[in-house]
Amino acid sequence: MGDESLKTKVSINATIRATILARISLVYGADCAPDIMANVEALLASYDHSIAPKQCGWSEKDALLITYADSLVGEQPPLIVLNNFLQQEIGDLITYVHLLPFYPFSSDDGFAVQDFRAVRPDLGTWDNLIAMSTHYRLVYDAVINHVSESSNYMQEYRTGNPAFADFFVALEPDTDTSAVLRTRNLPLLHDYPTHDGVKWLWTTFSRDQLDLNYANPAVLLEILDVLLFYARQGASMIRLDAIPYMWKELGTSCAHLPQTHELIKLIRDQYTVVSPHMLLLTETNVPHQENVTYFGDRGDEAQMIYNFSLAPLILWSLLTGDATALTTWAGGIKWISEHATYLNITATHDGIGMRPTEGILSEAARAKLVQLASEHHGAVTGKRNPDGSISPYELNLNYFDAVNDPASDEPVETQIQRFLVSQAIPMALMGIPGIYIHSLLGSRNDTDGVRRTGMARSINREQLRIEALSEDLHFSTSLRSRVFTEMKHLLRLRAEQSAFHPDAAQEIIDRGAALFVVLRHNASTQETIVAVHNMTNQPVAVSMIDLGLSPANDLLTDEYFIKSTIPLAPYQVRWLKKICP
Repeated sequence: MGDESLKTKVSINATIRATILARISLVYGADCAPDIMANVEALLASYDHSIAPKQCGWSEKDALLITYADSLVGEQPPLIVLNNFLQQEIGDLITYVHLLPFYPFSSDDGFAVQDFRAVRPDLGTWDNLIAMSTHYRLVYDAVINHVSESSNYMQEYRTGNPAFADFFVALEPDTDTSAVLRTRNLPLLHDYPTHDGVKWLWTTFSRDQLDLNYANPAVLLEILDVLLFYARQGASMIRLDAIPYMWKELGTSCAHLPQTHELIKLIRDQYTVVSPHMLLLTETNVPHQENVTYFGDRGDEAQMIYNFSLAPLILWSLLTGDATALTTWAGGIKWISEHATYLNITATHDGIGMRPTEGILSEAARAKLVQLASEHHGAVTGKRNPDGSISPYELNLNYFDAVNDPASDEPVETQIQRFLVSQAIPMALMGIPGIYIHSLLGSRNDTDGVRRTGMARSINREQLRIEALSEDLHFSTSLRSRVFTEMKHLLRLRAEQSAFHPDAAQEIIDRGAALFVVLRHNASTQETIVAVHNMTNQPVAVSMIDLGLSPANDLLTDEYFIKSTIPLAPYQVRWLKKICP
């Protein structure tokens, strides 16, 4: 692990100790808090001088790649294949790499974890990950809401090991759980044989994903240890998967409960003590106003949240040629602090969330998006409501084929440009762009994968052979090569502009339904860029006076404009940099 003198020494000052103790008291009660606090302090002390410090903060140079460890496969272990590809083909255009669960698992493409502390042997080793962490800031998935039925935790629970008693939430099968928010059309309780007879255990997502019982302090301490272990193993950020459902309280929705927020803040507190460089990213695919609560009341919770509303709103704007909803919503995005920002995404390994459109798009508009998913050869995953009805939860589509009809005969140039405008928007907005590997590589719907697995989400989880991919990328006229080249061009230019710093000021300028316009200004450098996006299949024009620019240079085309009307071709993007006299 390197020179011990370079590693962080654990030191808990009185203020942070009081903060942690107060959080424990709020969740577990004042009577239990001192004993739990003593165990937390002992845990933190056990990591003394064991975690190497890493880079802190963010800048315009940052962009995050989302990928499975084995999205690319070849003759070597996938973690080595991925690391080689990133360094050879992408370099420093990507600074963060979010590796989706790489632990031994039993189902759900990695999200039913059997062992939090192990790397799947077919992927590589912890040493491979630590080697990658010397080039990139790695994001590890913490799938800590639930574990696999075949996990050690469940095996010990089944056999009656007292150390694992109450690790799961056991209820009578006829318990009224109708108030619980459901994101799956599956039973909440499933039956499992144990040493003490059949137990009906809480399963938010599936039979093979048993929710951990955080009301048991032993569970909390175990997971805090796991999260510190990830920091020691090279992580710079932790993605908290399915975190809204962490705490259970019958009679409530069991989502976004105060105890959940306090526990996330406690996780951040422990990193403040042991590894201050660590960031938290919360996965909360919920309506926008619920999503932003994970920054905390005083910016003391997650440092980063997904801008989940962005993906469906961009899709809606391109479907209709009307950016009004996107403009209105984006106008409400607020700067949080220099220690908190947004991860701007259009695609992930999951589908395009529909819940983040609640209260933004009408029911008729949402129905049209559902219809689009079917027409574009995708699917729709539903969620069960308290009244037993089913409503759309996510659209299962590759994003290129979400914005482009796979059956269309329109020119590929138009399809590429429509896709690129969808990807340029997250790069222009306040925050850090998050790019899914299949968006970077110009992938299409993997319908063969859906047929093979029977899982709707497989449509955007294709596994690519590195040899075939490399050949495709170096064939300049291929779709993959053209998308990859243009995406890298956008990332390269973005990294050179201080106006795109995640904390630079943002103003959304309403210039009609056809355009989505974002002004970014860095007060420190006095750099201003107006990003203009034509969301239609028709040429449009915009006045420089309306944009507050004169003169300006388009960074993407190197055109120079002085007091004129600026034309935009269908789906064109312009990054107009203000030229100061």
